[in-house]
Amino acid sequence: MSVFKNIIGGQQADGQSVYRNINPSNTNDTVGEYAQGSKADALAAIGAAKAAFAGWSQSGVQQRHEALKKIGDEIIARKDELGRLLSREEGKTLPEGVGEVVRAGQIFQFFAGEALRLAGEKLPSVRAGLDVEITREPLGVVGLITPWNFPIAIPAWKIAPALCYGNTVVFKPAEFVPGSAWALSDIISRAGLPDGVFNLVMGRGSTVGAAFIESKDVAAISFTGSVNTGRSIAAQCIAAQPMKKIQLEMGGKNPLVVLNDADLKTAVECAVNGAFFSTGQRCTASSRLIVTKGIYKEFVAALTERLKGLVVDDALKDGTHIGPVVDQSQLDQDTDYIEVGRKEGAKLAFGGELLRRSNPGFYLSPALFTECSNEMRISREEIFGPVASVIPADNYEDALRLANDTEFGLSAGICTTSLKYSSHFKRHAEAGMVMVNVPTAGVDYHVPFGGRKASSYGPREQGAYAKEFHTTVKTAYTLAQ
Repeated sequence: MSVFKNIIGGQQADGQSVYRNINPSNTNDTVGEYAQGSKADALAAIGAAKAAFAGWSQSGVQQRHEALKKIGDEIIARKDELGRLLSREEGKTLPEGVGEVVRAGQIFQFFAGEALRLAGEKLPSVRAGLDVEITREPLGVVGLITPWNFPIAIPAWKIAPALCYGNTVVFKPAEFVPGSAWALSDIISRAGLPDGVFNLVMGRGSTVGAAFIESKDVAAISFTGSVNTGRSIAAQCIAAQPMKKIQLEMGGKNPLVVLNDADLKTAVECAVNGAFFSTGQRCTASSRLIVTKGIYKEFVAALTERLKGLVVDDALKDGTHIGPVVDQSQLDQDTDYIEVGRKEGAKLAFGGELLRRSNPGFYLSPALFTECSNEMRISREEIFGPVASVIPADNYEDALRLANDTEFGLSAGICTTSLKYSSHFKRHAEAGMVMVNVPTAGVDYHVPFGGRKASSYGPREQGAYAKEFHTTVKTAYTLAQ
């Protein structure tokens, strides 16, 4: 089996070791072998990106537009092939994998358009005889560190704006899902970018990511991952000489509030989609289902019945609703939390069992806990698996209080037919994204993504708001002639 190599300065480069990429739906299946970069490889990529910055930062907008559009068009043209690769290595169902690939292509197409809309301002000065211009300029070399749960979409929404606004890129994908990242990087490397503008270094965060953070030649770091790692990166970037600009997305413990007046079918579908699809491995997953007491029993019964009809199986099989957990360590974390929930006194109303299928894999039935409190660990800590807690609330006011009683603030949802309560919730939910009668997971590619509190730090990702991170603002004065 040939090894997929790093891409540094426009050339493919060996690493210090090789990682064997295993299919979580069938652990007998090797997706591929991928080079693991060393610190020296990371520094070489940074050097190539630094050398390419002067030319790319001054490149014409038509050149950037054409490159980004070419990338987006190829991704979408190959959506079935790339979606199958994604599902095979990460465990999303095939429709989810294809959908994620399409989104990645749309992101590149969106930023191809944004490249042609780079704008500034010209203002009159308060002092006579002066003109004032406000423009945006690229930052320099940007280090991008991405997670495993969206192995092509999250890299896309970091890489596309970085290139659009004239930065050069060093990219480190999650260690154990390199296949989609490599395929995306191969497309980018053939899109006509000058050598060194885009660089891929696969490997461990403690090696490759650390080199990005330590290097004085990296101007900014965009990271998606755990809270603890994000806080460590923030501290290092702020203490660095010179300081680095940072953008952090770090997870959530998202509430879905269900009020007495909710349409039951809508509420159940929102809960199933938000909590359990993509195997619950989404930072926007609604893992806290906060239900007012008048509909609590009816909701739990309907949700349990709906869960009974879900098929957990190989991600590539027709009819599969939920694929496997991504790997053994994540499966162990999920089952550990299920045991924690039992010990805390929550009732395991459904699922939470290891499953056997025709192929060996990391299969877990979706776990639903009832009789939970918001103080339990399973209601406060991000599990990142198909595990949800149902928490009773006295009324809307109590439900809102519970929803906001968390260190996180990424996404929040409500199911209600009341305009009064939906309007109030949109204003008072302490989250960066609020959903009414739709799942907490799933946002459009052209609008900002991000949260509050421990969920996010720094400017938003996606859409036109991405320029807030990927550019710096310059104010220039000219003496009028």
